[in-house]
Amino acid sequence: MYKIIAMEREFASGGNEIGKRVAKKLGIALYDRNLLIEVAKRLDIPAIYVEQLEETAPGSSIFNLSQTAFGGSQKARTNLSLAERIFLEEKKLIEEIVEKEDCVIVGRCASYILRDRPDCLKVFVRADKDYRMKRAIETEKLAKDEADYFLRKSDKRRSDFYNTHTGLKWGDMENFDICLDSGTLGLDCCVDVLSGMMKK
Repeated sequence: MYKIIAMEREFASGGNEIGKRVAKKLGIALYDRNLLIEVAKRLDIPAIYVEQLEETAPGSSIFNLSQTAFGGSQKARTNLSLAERIFLEEKKLIEEIVEKEDCVIVGRCASYILRDRPDCLKVFVRADKDYRMKRAIETEKLAKDEADYFLRKSDKRRSDFYNTHTGLKWGDMENFDICLDSGTLGLDCCVDVLSGMMKK
């Protein structure tokens, strides 16, 4: 029986909404960006800075800023870069959470962090570009050219972050138990499938 869902998702595929609805349907906790707030507290740095840096790959300007004095208080800095410290703190927090409660975790490389747990259902949510463009325009209130830009930028950030911290390829289905095409199945069906699997 699965107790945890760890989900990676393409931008505007509906993964976040699916995660929220599954958690609500099952009456379990949802962890997504709220993890960043706790990590920021633990590292004594602004939450908004953690959010900007957390899904940024080494080599980018924001990542390199983490090597400077701007990267948190003295107690937050060690020989590791702040980006590495953020990931390690997130990993520790995720491992603590799953020992205490059933939950849905969206993003944060949780599928990799919890890869050896048989009670963790590792999920990837995707959809074709047309569906994601339409959804980005409707839900994010973006113009068509903005939606296209955000699709490419967000997917690259997520893949760079995942690839950097796991050594695996983001979106490689061998690393997941199930892949759901939200554009084909619809969000309701995805919610029902995952909820059903959690109940078994």
